[in-house]
Amino acid sequence: MRNYLQDYCVVSCPSLQEALMALQGTPAPIPMAGGTDLMVYLNYRRLPAGSYLDLFNIPELKQGIQIQDNKVVFSALTTYMDVRMHPYFQNNMKLLLHAAKVVGAIGIQTRGTWAGNIINASPAADGVPALMVYDAKITLASAYNERQVLLSDFYHGYKKMDRSPQEIITKITIPIPQTKDHEYYRKVGERKAQAISKVILAGRLSLDGQKKIQSIRIVYGSVMPYTYRSNKTEELLLGNELNHKLIQEAVSLIGKELQPIDDIRSTALYRRKVAQNLLEEFLCSAL
Repeated sequence: MRNYLQDYCVVSCPSLQEALMALQGTPAPIPMAGGTDLMVYLNYRRLPAGSYLDLFNIPELKQGIQIQDNKVVFSALTTYMDVRMHPYFQNNMKLLLHAAKVVGAIGIQTRGTWAGNIINASPAADGVPALMVYDAKITLASAYNERQVLLSDFYHGYKKMDRSPQEIITKITIPIPQTKDHEYYRKVGERKAQAISKVILAGRLSLDGQKKIQSIRIVYGSVMPYTYRSNKTEELLLGNELNHKLIQEAVSLIGKELQPIDDIRSTALYRRKVAQNLLEEFLCSAL
């Protein structure tokens, strides 16, 4: 497929409401923020011709990062670099900082947005597992409605989301943890930097005085066809004393719970084994 610039129409709107009204058209234009993924498709001549809605200069979506009461709010155009530069994340919710550091190169971190990482719906998204571990919610808005969706409920298949073409993300809301949890984030790829993920594990747990697990989140990226929260393995662990026997039971169960993908970057066999190894490393590091 060959791309010509005249095959594309980019629509810009001065306000959020005008942008949402533009999405009521038939067919609706495709929203774009940082455009980092779209430019890759354009470069490889695989970007579908049509209309695109430029969101990057809409003031209502550029409100930055707000620390409010017991929550952190990212406006829709918050970038990875915004998180890297914000002093709050140097000592709090460090998985977000870790994820921001491993996304692409500096240019991608400066332009790419957390909301775009969600909407692109790649199984290998680096930011989504960290957001999901913190029970993030996204606010979706259309011209006539606004609603919140728990991020862990947003995906239901490869590139399948609880979103209509008339909706965009306007903000991401993340509850501030009220306990001091043990946290873990690891990305496995071909290289230490600037590599697309083969396996990601983001984890978070809290223990009581008897080493019983009070809360736990286990989220995988680049293993299933979408970012996946491991509910069955969480249920096995929750309320039980964390010990080596329980860890081995969890490692065995996660191998059955996951149905890894085979693709150009890796095999299902490799992904399952690494997913098990990372879970064991996460849980053992909390002992």
